Parts: sequence; structure tokens; C-alpha cells
Amino acid sequence: MIIAPSLLASDFTRFGKEAARAAKSGAEWLHLDIMDGQFVPNISFGPAVVAAVRPHAKNIFFDVHLMCGQPEILLEPFVKAGADQIIVHVELGDKVPQLLWKIKSLGKKVGLAVNPPTSINAALPYLDKLDLLLVMTVNPGFGGQSFIHECLPKIQQADAWRREKKLNYRLEVDGGINNQTVADCAHAGADTFVAGTALFSKRNMGAAVAKMRKIAHAHDPALADLKV
Repeated sequence: MIIAPSLLASDFTRFGKEAARAAKSGAEWLHLDIMDGQFVPNISFGPAVVAAVRPHAKNIFFDVHLMCGQPEILLEPFVKAGADQIIVHVELGDKVPQLLWKIKSLGKKVGLAVNPPTSINAALPYLDKLDLLLVMTVNPGFGGQSFIHECLPKIQQADAWRREKKLNYRLEVDGGINNQTVADCAHAGADTFVAGTALFSKRNMGAAVAKMRKIAHAHDPALADLKV
């Protein structure tokens, strides 16, 4: 199981210290939401910020989520900035195969995200090429949104495909994840949990990460056997 604090929910005036806090919390990954103001109605931060943060969180995996209409121009800059994995969106349509290939060719792990209005079936042709499938549980663009419970069947389907096809992609959820919704997602089959406000708002992030992990394990004991 993996817990991934989302830097989007951090104090933007203290990016370096906030990243370091996440790296020391016991979380395995740091999730970085990149928004371009076109694919989603908001702008977050770019490769320069990620590069600046990287030295403050050297030993944590950087999970970079590109909510961008032209991710092809951003892949190399984010690899140079320190990304370990890059996620693109299935909604990009015909661009997806080339994007997945390019990320792999750059030596990084590759993820594919599916927005709430999009059928999970859109990801089906790509499953054997993925290291991670991200089921968005809010409409992307802003932090602090409420979890969309109607997305749970999509998580269940993605987990069923993984078992049926004997694939090893991680199943990530992002959006409205807290100590209540993490239980629902774990029960549905998710094993990787992005949480923003629920973790960065806590003074003791280490305790918050440990509690979230414990709740997820309690609702799906099989997660304890998954390789981190």
C-alpha cells in the first residue's frame, strides 16, 4: 500500500519545508498535481517548482500528475526536474499511446488517469502498458473537493481487470480522500491513496499517515500483502 500526500494542499509559501515534512511522514510518495489552466480550470506549478522541491525530499518517490492539454511538451522537463512517474489522462484520446511510449522511453514509470465523467472502459486498451491506473474521485482542477461515491464501481472494475488479466498496475485514487473515504476505496480494491487536505492540514503528518494506512488495511487486509 502507498500513501501519497498531495503537495497541492500544502502551504505554497513553504514548498520546500512542506515537501520535506511529507518525506519524513512515513508516506511513500509525494503527489504533484500539474495544472495548465486549459485541460482543467486552474494553474498550479511547473517543472521549475518541482526541481526546486526535489532536493528537500530526496528519498521520496515523485508521482507527477499532468492535468494538461499538451503533456508532450512537458515530459522531458518534468523528468529533468525529478519525476519518478508521470501520469497522463485517457481523455487525451489519440495522443495516449505515444505519450505512454515516450514516458517509458524516458525511463520513468507511467500512469493513466480517468476523470469521473469518463467510462473506465476507456482505459482498457492500455492496461498492459501501465504501472499505475488513477481513478479520479473528484473532477480535477481544485483541491479540497468532496469525494464522488459514484466512482467506486470504477475502482472495483479496475481491480477486477487487474486480477483477471494478471496485471500488476497499481490502482490509485485521488480526490476527497480522508479517513472515511479511504476505507471505501480500499474495500473497492485501491492500493494507492492520494490525500491532500486530510494530511497537510495536520500538524503531525506522520500520525495522520499512519492512521490513514491503518484504516485502509482494516478495510482490506489483503493490502498488507501487496509489495510497496
